[in-house]
Amino acid sequence: MRITAIKAYQVDLALREGRYSWSNGNYVEVFDTTVVEVQTDAGITGWGECCPLGSAYLPAYALGVRSGLAEIAPKVIGMDPRDLMVLNRRMDAVLRGHPYVKAAIDVACWDILGKATGLPCYQLLGGREQDDIGLYRAISQIEPDAMAANVATYRAQGYTKFQLKVGADADSDIVRIRAARAVLQPSDVLVADANTGWTMHEAARVVNAVRDVDVYIEQPSPTYEECLATRRRSSLPFVLDEVIGGVGDLMRAIADGAMDIINLKISKVGGLTKARQMRDLCISAGLPMTIEDTWGGDIVTATIAHLAQSTPAEFCFSATDFNSYGTKDIAAGAPKRFNGNMRASDAPGLGITPIMEALGRPVLEV
Repeated sequence: MRITAIKAYQVDLALREGRYSWSNGNYVEVFDTTVVEVQTDAGITGWGECCPLGSAYLPAYALGVRSGLAEIAPKVIGMDPRDLMVLNRRMDAVLRGHPYVKAAIDVACWDILGKATGLPCYQLLGGREQDDIGLYRAISQIEPDAMAANVATYRAQGYTKFQLKVGADADSDIVRIRAARAVLQPSDVLVADANTGWTMHEAARVVNAVRDVDVYIEQPSPTYEECLATRRRSSLPFVLDEVIGGVGDLMRAIADGAMDIINLKISKVGGLTKARQMRDLCISAGLPMTIEDTWGGDIVTATIAHLAQSTPAEFCFSATDFNSYGTKDIAAGAPKRFNGNMRASDAPGLGITPIMEALGRPVLEV
């Protein structure tokens, strides 16, 4: 089997809530996602998707996905899409860095492998370890009382895990954390995600002020060293995200005891092949994960579901159903939320069928 063509589609994903806001005044109202189609001479087509969280979150942006694909795609034509490690080594050789650019091609090739073998991706990734995947809900940053009200609203929809977008100023964030915790049940999970938004002294103030609250502290500051310093001065459970970009970062953080949980974003690390490698390393180290991505629609949500489904429940802290945040369906068969959970499809590959009318005409054809 050989790759014969690669196409990319640009799709706008508007939000049900109108705006998604996080630290340092950043926000997105319409997400720019790229859907990738990989065709083969066996008549099997695979699909992937990459959707950066704007351009101010990670070193990634929507136009970069498509520009990078124009560089990579011609270099992988003729390769066997089932040779996933060979494919990834080729992509790394022809474009240094930029792992997010490679993610959608990698995921599309996993979709092809599943269809070729007649197996769902979760089985190829290790097997069904759990039936229902627990989801978290990200709570966009607004005024503290309004955020607490949103937490209560989503809790009524079945969510029991919440990621509170903080990273504003220390005073208002302390209020946000306490207000959100007050509307939850003792068994509910609350994560205060600063998205690198606090300086070290602000992080010190917040973790000290909420030391009596049942809350996880996530990615307080921009650098690994700053986060590690806050980790060492707080007894609260700690999550790292933005500073864990690959296996090397992960191994360093495990050795330093820098966190209790990581957020494993599939596109940030380059796709399912590398995310699986990091997932398995985390399991070996006894480190739970949130299985997720930067953003996306139905295809990203399906990809998350398959990796999470194949992760033991005790190591799958939570996952994300990004397709419930948006207003546009781009693929049939994608997981749908039920009582704060989701499940991956049992169909071969990712188990999704793109809605071509929603994708429109390709913006790149190789």
